[in-house]
Amino acid sequence: MEPTPAPLPRPSLAGVLAVRPVVLDGGLSNQLEAAGHDLSDALWSARLLADDPEALVAAHLAYLAAGAEVVTGAGYQATFEGFARRGIGRRAAAGLLRRSVELAREAVERAGVGRPLWVAASVGPYGAMPADGSEYRGRYGLSVAELERFHRPRLEVLAGAGPDVLALETVPDVVEARALLRAVRGLGVPVWLSYSVAGGRTRAGQPLAEAFALAAEAEEVIAVGVNCCAPQEVAAAVRVAARVGGKPVVAYPNSGEGWDAAARDWRGPAVFGAGAVPGWTAAGARLVGGCCRVGPAQIAQVAAALAGRVGME
Repeated sequence: MEPTPAPLPRPSLAGVLAVRPVVLDGGLSNQLEAAGHDLSDALWSARLLADDPEALVAAHLAYLAAGAEVVTGAGYQATFEGFARRGIGRRAAAGLLRRSVELAREAVERAGVGRPLWVAASVGPYGAMPADGSEYRGRYGLSVAELERFHRPRLEVLAGAGPDVLALETVPDVVEARALLRAVRGLGVPVWLSYSVAGGRTRAGQPLAEAFALAAEAEEVIAVGVNCCAPQEVAAAVRVAARVGGKPVVAYPNSGEGWDAAARDWRGPAVFGAGAVPGWTAAGARLVGGCCRVGPAQIAQVAAALAGRVGME
């Protein structure tokens, strides 16, 4: 039996972003559903942290095989409050939060590819916890201090699990962004901050210049940008982020379909295409991938676009 080769040294993600763009993965939930898993649950993909962890590893591996360099754990909908509603106590919930990072790391180790790979711990907004679509509205009626108290405990657990980066994602509101940036202080893990946007503003209606400028004030932030928005929103948002954020830009839109919170389903046409990627990177995007409804086939096209291969639609 041949010995397992030692893992390659992993440079810092921030250091690599200073040199070249990096490929993110796509939507975790759609890959799980494509494999036959029922996610019609308030915990969404986080349910599988307890029920079927191997399914999460398989989903991460599919994106790594497609060319992703960063895989994001299943922590988006995972909160102490959400688990408590399912009768899961704080100690067990903390274990499941850690597992979201550990399973992504396991996939990286099992992938056995000859390139550096990184693990991001997903940190969804407060609005992901009630599972009522409020992450696409923001303005929860909570103060910065209240939101910081909500986020800090799970951030501490996720940071302790050893991810390469914390993905503060689908943030709808400048108020929540301020809370998250306060909550990550002193954790010792870099973060990216990405907003969900519509009509050239945050989902709560604030100017993007105001939203992205927060990144310039936070030393923990290695990238700022947008996710889970329509692909048509990305180019303009990237230009604003590159101008005012003072950091590399992250961009991973959804397929272009819209989420119907009442029906818990996606509506409208899918318009995501990797042909737009060179324009995004020219504008300043350095972490590029997809969010909901963007699968391994599209991420393979993104990887090809970032590698300079032509011919995508």
